[in-house]
Amino acid sequence: MSLRIVRRAVPAIGGEFGRDLHPVLQRVYAARGIASAEALALSLDRLLPVGTLEGVQAAAELLLEQRRTGGLVLVIGDYDADGATSTALVVRALRAWGFAAVDFLVPNRFEYGYGLTPEIVALAAQRRPTLIVTVDNGTSSVDGVAAARAQGIAVLVTDHHLPGAGLPPANVIVNPNLAGAAFASHALAGVGVAFYVMAALRRRLEAAGLLTAGVPAVTDFLDLVALGTVADVVPLDMNNRVLVSQGLRRVRAGRCVPGIAALVEIAGRARSELTADDLGFAVGPRLNAAGRLDDMSIGIRCLLADDPGEARALAARLDQLNQERRDIEERMQGEALAAVRRLQDPGAGAEQRCGVSLFDPAWHQGVVGLVASRVKDRLHRPVVAFAEAGAGRLRGSARSVAGVHIRDTLEALATCEPDLIERFGGHAMAAGLTLEAGKLERFAQAFDAEVNRRLAPAARVRRVETDGELTLEELTLDTAQALRDGGPWGQAFPEPCFDGMFTVRRSRVVGTRHVKMWVEPASSGRSFDAIAFNYLDGGGADIPAGRRRLVYRLGINRYQGERRLQMFVDHVLDA
Repeated sequence: MSLRIVRRAVPAIGGEFGRDLHPVLQRVYAARGIASAEALALSLDRLLPVGTLEGVQAAAELLLEQRRTGGLVLVIGDYDADGATSTALVVRALRAWGFAAVDFLVPNRFEYGYGLTPEIVALAAQRRPTLIVTVDNGTSSVDGVAAARAQGIAVLVTDHHLPGAGLPPANVIVNPNLAGAAFASHALAGVGVAFYVMAALRRRLEAAGLLTAGVPAVTDFLDLVALGTVADVVPLDMNNRVLVSQGLRRVRAGRCVPGIAALVEIAGRARSELTADDLGFAVGPRLNAAGRLDDMSIGIRCLLADDPGEARALAARLDQLNQERRDIEERMQGEALAAVRRLQDPGAGAEQRCGVSLFDPAWHQGVVGLVASRVKDRLHRPVVAFAEAGAGRLRGSARSVAGVHIRDTLEALATCEPDLIERFGGHAMAAGLTLEAGKLERFAQAFDAEVNRRLAPAARVRRVETDGELTLEELTLDTAQALRDGGPWGQAFPEPCFDGMFTVRRSRVVGTRHVKMWVEPASSGRSFDAIAFNYLDGGGADIPAGRRRLVYRLGINRYQGERRLQMFVDHVLDA
């Protein structure tokens, strides 16, 4: 894979940030379009007004009617961390605000698939709900919503996924990504949409005099919003940065639900110093593991638990599932990369795929998305990984690179060859699909050809943006702490990374994939501790001593009460 390092342009900086902000952080902010200290304010009053999200007022009225009539509200969520946090938020809010009957349903993904399908509606109907509220799904569930309405069940869809050709016949749909939506942020996660709906509902309940003293404010649920937003890897625009920042403040202050506290604890993170990175790489994966391997209701029950002991027990089960997921993923990733190496063998008859399709009959449905993501990162090509889904079908998970909108790519294939893909859905960078097993090779060829048509030559070289070079005087613990405190960082507001020339003095392999290094900036005489996670493809040698160009991030290593500077190396290039 070719790699091109591009240093972000930094506009001229005057006194707009004041004297107290660390100089490195000033450069980082300026490179991300932050022009003043005022733009760094992440207080709640910076949130986009609740009423500007189309549909929330109608949703509040529909829910208010349910509050008055007292029927069962059944919340049906997606099976990932965004869906779990959305479900927990809505269930907690409605129960706290006096709804007579509230419950949730998250059917097994391997039996029922994605979204509000007619089969899920049939299962839900056994509980006789008067209102179904979908969270983080439902926009593409035309048949399922129609089935619910035919049985006299009202449906409120809250979602953020892109719509298909037609919308479902729901009573109300709240989705900032509907055609013509004027809401100023299209980046809300499913849990962010749920938060806005609950905010509108609380205002309506308060105006109607239906809230008792001491009931939770909608902002009391921001810990759930922060976790779901970060775990779903949606862009951290200003609105999402406010939601995540405020949610992190609640967690650090110990004002989070017991389930999040338990997950943070079992992940070995310090709650008082929690970052968005911790949510994304330590807490989120444990919550997601339930939906990948078992039943996401475990994760939802963890987030709904009010008893710390119950929450810890459920978090321990999630931790166990996450370890199982990691073991399965490591095996599948090794097999996938081996298949890719065969595919890219430069020998006679070999193919150089632009769009890569991978399948193994032993692969687990719940982990193919992670495998597709890892292989995509290695190859810098769009990848679809498939697993058997029963009944002669394959279920695939697609991950893409900049320059190829993966959902639009699948839509183009479905338009050109209507019998090729049974169903699909997703976003620009990730999608899911189902097809008949016998059509895999045909799909692989069509997918490769379509990606080849869409992927510009310049986009086939991986472009890594950095924040330039740090001086020796800037390679300090103070800089690392300033960068840590300067977040939240995430998608579209990336964590700062830097590049520079270093001499690798020595290195050693840690486990099977990681490499620990001791590196020295040019002519400095000072050595720094560095580690490259997942650098090796499951076995291999260390990094030879000598001059290298490193792309790295700064972190803090805490060990036995001491805090030390730690370099996290993302790329190692020859000098």
